[in-house]
Amino acid sequence: MRIDERIAQHHGELSPQERKAAASLLEHLDDLATYRASELAALAGVSKATMSRLFRSLGYADFDEVRDHLRSLRTPGEPHRVDGTPDLAAHATQEHRAVQRTIAQPGVDEVVRLLAAARRVTVVGWRNSHPVALHLRQQLAHARGDVRLAPLPGQVMGEELADLAAGDAVLVMGFRRRPAGFGAFLREAAATGATVVLIADPTGIEHAAAASTWLECPVQGLLAFDSYAAAMSLVSVLADGVLSELGRPGSARVTAISRTYDRLVEVER
Repeated sequence: MRIDERIAQHHGELSPQERKAAASLLEHLDDLATYRASELAALAGVSKATMSRLFRSLGYADFDEVRDHLRSLRTPGEPHRVDGTPDLAAHATQEHRAVQRTIAQPGVDEVVRLLAAARRVTVVGWRNSHPVALHLRQQLAHARGDVRLAPLPGQVMGEELADLAAGDAVLVMGFRRRPAGFGAFLREAAATGATVVLIADPTGIEHAAAASTWLECPVQGLLAFDSYAAAMSLVSVLADGVLSELGRPGSARVTAISRTYDRLVEVER
């Protein structure tokens, strides 16, 4: 298990100082292997003893074991060229495991019910998260009405937050290299009374407390760029679940939309 996954798994068991140290590890995975343990502690602003306790809490014997592991990881979100010919078979295996782990989370069913029952659904995503958010909004809009995407090009979020209230759902995509102010937005969204769902890679654990539900979705693979295969599979599972949850009204909406496509000759047949 990668160190970022271990941090996500054990985050709730860590002390506040260990969480502070863990956050530093997640932010600097690429170059941590070049530091000594004392330097890592200084970088995180914690004691060396705290850093050592964190390593043990994560299942490592000592920092040497952590260093060996860190050397195998690249900077979160930063593309690095893969030396030699990529092992595509190993890549496919890891992708398969990531998809299975993501869609099998207990919280998925809870999110499906929320998205089906909410008065309004707002799907939010910036940067790399935006295409995933756009796809989810498109799929949900086939099954139910009043599904919004934010932010729209050239727009900010204040207007979107102004209309939110209890009974609404806000689903936020938060994959790594999130924009500054991401945490502030989550807190503002939660303050409206709407139910907030966060879908993020393991580095998003620091923002999980601001959401009612957090679904972990890994993006780091064996190739140079992040993979969103698990994220897109989760979108399909959520949309399918909502359509099933809504039953006949959802199916009737799909049929009505398809008939409109035909009348407007909008898609190929």
